[in-house]
Amino acid sequence: MITKINSNKFKTNEIGVFLTLPLDSKTITKNALIPQILRRGTNNYKTQYDLGKKLEEMYGAYFNYGIDKVGDNLVLKFYITSLCDEYAKENVSQESMNLIFDIIFNPVVESNGFKREYVEQEKENLKKLIEARKDDKSNYSYTRCIEEMFKDMPYGIYKFGKIEELEKIDEKNLYEYYIKMISNCKINIVITGNDADKVKIPEMRNIPTLANRINEHNIIEKNIYPLKLRNEPKIVNEKLDVTQGKLNIGLNCNIKNKYIATMYNMVLGGGANSKLFKNVREKASLAYTVASRYLKQKDAIIIRAGIELNNYDKALEIIKKQLDDMKNGNIGDDEFKSAKQLILSSIKLIPESQEDMIWFAFIQEVTDEKLTVEEYYKKIEDVTKEDVIKEAKNVSIDTIYFLEK
Repeated sequence: MITKINSNKFKTNEIGVFLTLPLDSKTITKNALIPQILRRGTNNYKTQYDLGKKLEEMYGAYFNYGIDKVGDNLVLKFYITSLCDEYAKENVSQESMNLIFDIIFNPVVESNGFKREYVEQEKENLKKLIEARKDDKSNYSYTRCIEEMFKDMPYGIYKFGKIEELEKIDEKNLYEYYIKMISNCKINIVITGNDADKVKIPEMRNIPTLANRINEHNIIEKNIYPLKLRNEPKIVNEKLDVTQGKLNIGLNCNIKNKYIATMYNMVLGGGANSKLFKNVREKASLAYTVASRYLKQKDAIIIRAGIELNNYDKALEIIKKQLDDMKNGNIGDDEFKSAKQLILSSIKLIPESQEDMIWFAFIQEVTDEKLTVEEYYKKIEDVTKEDVIKEAKNVSIDTIYFLEK
């Protein structure tokens, strides 16, 4: 599906291409590896040096990539940013589209496989990335909480895969998988900038079905494997050499209205005036950091707190009290107003960033919500404190994960 967002607010155009496919433990490592291989070169620009030179010739255009989880799906993300044609005095916008398609759909191929040198080097790079996972204790504990919360479900899969799977991958079977993947994944393209309407999708003769599939309305199933209510929270303790305990609490947020759930999360742990920040960090001085994040496509909230190792029981007790307070209607007018203002301010900033605009448009398209930024703003604006209090009883603790020494 192609979405074009015309805006003369920027001196650049930005294009996002998204390949969406189901999260699967059997293919996750290959999927993590593929963007790293693709950025190494194309059949027209064989090396990173050649690609870099081409980008420089396009007035310093910039290419970026990544992977993300959206519900029970994995998204391979590719972006290219370039100067508007008005300033470049030539058709750089179309060149950018041609180049990003070349990178994604026309990789370097040798003897019916990817370039062996590239595959071996990127396997080693991915191995180092996975091995370094524990270096960032805060992020490690967060992803481990999600793994335990969604154990044996697709969303619990670590998005960069497993080291043992890397050993089975070579240039031939990875290329075979790549052909299968791009022949079946959902393809979404979002174009922003002054030249959005001018940009055309290039022909890719090596993939005959590509044009038809790009024009499909690519809706994903967001929450194929929903959380089931537990009788008792799942408790997981893990030991590492840490100086600070990392407490992560996964909440089953069984609130059907996403906008009420968004406001619930903001009141709970969305900013400096949230219940968690004020009561756990400021009043009780039990946490260095504390906040919560709403996983919209999975109906879940993750509370994250960095605490002294011996403050586990106290911190958990006060966090539970905040959840009970919200169920009992103990939400101050100022608390609610501050939370709403914070999220409304963040929504207003979406049109100020091309990458944020692209991601917002992509999410609206694939989840079939079809809201504009203004409509999203209004949906949040209409949520009342009474709405949040009424739905707070539907939030329960699913998993408690503690990383300790």
